[in-house]
Amino acid sequence: MIESFLTAAVIAGMPLLLATLGGMMNEKVGHLNLGVEGMMIMGAVMGFVTSLRTENPYLALGAAMLAGGVGAFVYALLTVSLRGNQIVTGLTLTIFGTGFANFMGQSVVGQVVPEAVKRFFAPVAIPVLSEIPIVGHPLFNQSVFIYIGYILAVILMIYYSVTKMGLNARMIGENPGAADAAGIAVARYKYINIVIGGMLCGLSGAFLSLVYVPSWQQNITAGKGWIAVALIIFIGWHPIKAIFGAILFGALDILGLRLQAAGIQINQYFVDMLPYLMTIIFLVIGSIRTGGQSKGPKALGQAYFREDR
Repeated sequence: MIESFLTAAVIAGMPLLLATLGGMMNEKVGHLNLGVEGMMIMGAVMGFVTSLRTENPYLALGAAMLAGGVGAFVYALLTVSLRGNQIVTGLTLTIFGTGFANFMGQSVVGQVVPEAVKRFFAPVAIPVLSEIPIVGHPLFNQSVFIYIGYILAVILMIYYSVTKMGLNARMIGENPGAADAAGIAVARYKYINIVIGGMLCGLSGAFLSLVYVPSWQQNITAGKGWIAVALIIFIGWHPIKAIFGAILFGALDILGLRLQAAGIQINQYFVDMLPYLMTIIFLVIGSIRTGGQSKGPKALGQAYFREDR
């Protein structure tokens, strides 16, 4: 029973992991992007529609990443080049993404992912690792999509810890003026990190519509993008911690169904509220521990204009 619950928690947490990594890439270069939900649902609808039209999983993933990347590019254009308000722009992106998904998905509501795509994302056991007691099956007998999430978290940890480009990106998030004075192309780094982050958010949405559900329904993201924004703070902007944080919130997401299956009667509305309630609690605890000051990038949310330095 424990293995079954952990397996379901890993699956439920994967969209949160990818969205958290994508949002973190935005914040590492100083941009608070509240459009994560919008990029997720844009990726979800484009990935699903493409899978129906082509029955090709690679094209479906590419379309989802492209949709998220385009949304992120528009956000970057408005906040990096035009120095627009990051919070307002992010909220607008979410509103636009929701409307875009409703429009594109209205003709495919209720349809399911083609069998060829389902087979491609079917669980694959990793030898030896999947045989580890308790955690082996939940972590290493999953869809290739979930393994991609693990790999991306490790890549981002290495990127921000030891590579020159990653360290430059972190410097921009801390002090873009100093980075500019050191010869770092601030705008270029911002665009690259924001767009790639948007592509990861689009990939997160594709997981929902291609693997987790897998069919199209309105509001398929169900607020997961907002949880991811808070999860970034909860994990302290650390990619590897994002894996465990995502699994934790994934467990909270499925807790109600598991309790009911075990014969424990509990109000479903209360259970549905748990992930959001825990998000608030973790944010309050984190704020108390840091004295109300964020440990995130110091220039987070601040527009940078080269002539002002």
